[in-house]
Amino acid sequence: MQTELSKKLGVEHAVFGFTPFPAVAAAISRAGGFGVLGAVRYTAPDELKRDLDWIEAHVDGKPYGLDVVMPAKKVEGVTEADVEAMIPEGHRQFVKDTLAKYGVPELAEGEVSGWRITGWMEQVARNQLDVAFNYPIRLLANALGSPPADVVARAHDQDVLVAALAGSARHALKHKEGGIDIVVAQGYEAGGHTGDIASMVLTPEVVDAVDPLPVLAAGGIGSGQQVAAALALGAQGVWLGSIWLTTTEAELPSPRLIEKLLAAGSGDTVRSRALTGKPARQLRTEWTDAWDSADGPGTLPMPLQGLLVADAVSRIQKYEVEPLLGTPVGQIVGRMTSERSVQAVFDDLTRGFEKAVDRINRIAGRSGQ
Repeated sequence: MQTELSKKLGVEHAVFGFTPFPAVAAAISRAGGFGVLGAVRYTAPDELKRDLDWIEAHVDGKPYGLDVVMPAKKVEGVTEADVEAMIPEGHRQFVKDTLAKYGVPELAEGEVSGWRITGWMEQVARNQLDVAFNYPIRLLANALGSPPADVVARAHDQDVLVAALAGSARHALKHKEGGIDIVVAQGYEAGGHTGDIASMVLTPEVVDAVDPLPVLAAGGIGSGQQVAAALALGAQGVWLGSIWLTTTEAELPSPRLIEKLLAAGSGDTVRSRALTGKPARQLRTEWTDAWDSADGPGTLPMPLQGLLVADAVSRIQKYEVEPLLGTPVGQIVGRMTSERSVQAVFDDLTRGFEKAVDRINRIAGRSGQ
């Protein structure tokens, strides 16, 4: 599963794996792919440094990258406290009432939420980059599109490629104009933040729009046959996220959550603003239903929603309140039916890829060539 881009980065397979878990990122790179560590949960630079040190020690010298979340436009002088003060009291009360309805216990006195989306704040992301650029990362990806121009220039000065996610050809063209090296065409089926266009339509549109920039296909991909389809559509690789959630190296906080993922079908996700304020695909739960209900107060814009629900999400996860328990995940969840190692996932991807290529060769009359 090699392409011009994978050869440029020195990886065996053109499979880019996004994950919030250092052990998964390292395992992806060791298996011949390209591991990308999601940085949004790191609010303290020392925590990111600790995990990058760990990856360096366990990646066997293979390349890896970092994914941050930062807006293209800079907002000066806004602190987390300023943002917190913008949250309406009615929304805070809705959270309290919903948690009380399901009997969700409070966190212990003095216990701080382990899930605070302050990584959406630009200065937090810049602090992450100050740490990351001290490591031999080969790729910097930004989940909110093109990062600020000075960040792109800084990455290029250190021979780091820059990737940006796009949900439309129009967005992809803006990334190209901003000096991005790789465009990740993320379809509607993907976990996390997504646009409205499905991968089968989006990938070739983006490939044509940004040619000759390399494109990675994302969204709904979890088999080798789908990898082959993405390359046939013109992509130079695939960007996979959800498929790693049920790997044995992952560190999901709840056994019940793993059970829910393994039992879910491809129709058991919903694109909701409940988690961050932007449309994000996740498991459908009574928590997402409450926020999407006409009886609710409606979600707040990013980053207000993420800050509002941070403590609630931590409580739901800690106490494994099953009706409310969820996570960002794509429609590929229907194929995630057992816990497997990262290497086992790669073995399945390569077998499926070979099978698909052989099938196309037979159709094209090239069997045995």
